[in-house]
Amino acid sequence: MLFAPTLRSCQQVLLTHCGFKPQTARSALSRASCHHIPCYCYTHTMSTSHRVKQTDAPIIVKTQKLTASAKGVVSLAQGIVHWNPPQQATDAVVEAAGDHTLNQYGSGAGLPDLVKALEHKLATENGITQFEVMVTAGANQAFTNVVLTLLDSQDKVVLFKPYYFNHLMAVQMTGGADNVVYGRCNPESWHPDLNWLEGCLQSSNPPRMVVLVNPCNPTGVLMSKSELQRAHKLCEQAGAWLIVDNTYEHFTYDGRQHTCVSGPHVVNIFSMSKAFGMMGWRLGYIAYPNADLAADSEVGFQMSKVQDTIPICVTQMSQVAAVGALDAGSPWIREQVQGLSSNREAILDALSPLADGTNSGVAGGEGAIYFWAKLPQGCEDDEAVVSWLVKEHKVCVVPGTACGCPGYVRVAFANLEEGKCKQAATQLKRGLQQLVDQGAAALDRSTSAEKGVDRSAAPNEDL
Repeated sequence: MLFAPTLRSCQQVLLTHCGFKPQTARSALSRASCHHIPCYCYTHTMSTSHRVKQTDAPIIVKTQKLTASAKGVVSLAQGIVHWNPPQQATDAVVEAAGDHTLNQYGSGAGLPDLVKALEHKLATENGITQFEVMVTAGANQAFTNVVLTLLDSQDKVVLFKPYYFNHLMAVQMTGGADNVVYGRCNPESWHPDLNWLEGCLQSSNPPRMVVLVNPCNPTGVLMSKSELQRAHKLCEQAGAWLIVDNTYEHFTYDGRQHTCVSGPHVVNIFSMSKAFGMMGWRLGYIAYPNADLAADSEVGFQMSKVQDTIPICVTQMSQVAAVGALDAGSPWIREQVQGLSSNREAILDALSPLADGTNSGVAGGEGAIYFWAKLPQGCEDDEAVVSWLVKEHKVCVVPGTACGCPGYVRVAFANLEEGKCKQAATQLKRGLQQLVDQGAAALDRSTSAEKGVDRSAAPNEDL
């Protein structure tokens, strides 16, 4: 229905949604009034939602474009693994290819065989009790399901800096951008500051949800059992949901062990993307407290609304592959993860220019597939550094700004096979050493040199 709002409200629309300057807005409305143009013409703007505008752009898409912008660039940016799924997974898909029932919609919770296999895994390997399972199209969809089910847009949610960028995006996209509380990490260990969390939860307006990623993306640190149990207790006492993203549960090193916690207020998220090399199959799952245990007995019912609205069900053939992958199980995964040792060593050596002999500038290597490193003084513009590394040294990493911490970079070590990873490490080390030796001047010289090139006389080629 058409309506005629006040000139003042029209002016606000032009300023807020159309990008008009105040003088331009006043002039436009004045002309409209003089020519008897209905005021509602100026209120009907074809615009995207405020929620999505407040959502950060996906950094991995940016780094993919940056990598493609120059020839011969190797990427240490995206958090993927270089191996393929186990043979049992592909065999299961081949065998099921003629099963016409897989062309139909499936259960929102997941294929019964897969749910049963996941229940066994969660109970025996993770020690989780009194739970239900929901299969999702990856861990990112799992987190979005949780946010939509448990949070209203005005509710506060804690994300520890540096955070996993897609977690923030999910909160922003669902209208909660202004209510994110950024938690502190210990500046030396990069483990979440649980003393800070205790104070936050005991405040007069505590958060409704606390999010942990363990092992952590992007820092590569692993919380201990005692740290997790303390976070669990603090959230329980405060009546807050504790969401733990366990995507990298199988990626632990030097004898460390991943642990889980469970309880009426705890939701655990898992993924099959990394450990089983199934990134493109999009398979994750949620373990949430059952009706007998949950702080809210309707969690499963309410979450089923979200599931039915977004995927209805996860691609059935992906679920068949997941059943086969679980048959291969943890022994197969351990073999793959153990094969990353040379990659870890190569990337840690590549970051040595930033460590200054003390490793104080480099964190990670405890879990997940990342190292987290502080850039040299004067080179805090991490996005400029990432672009420079691509142009000058043909290697790409993730800027810390994408995780809420400018002046840092995240470096992945599982996405390339050993030989290519060592090549990338050599290029990265050369670039970081140049930054340490020359500081921001290295970036300035690169920019000056690029401006000085006569492109009209140069061959048409990527740099």
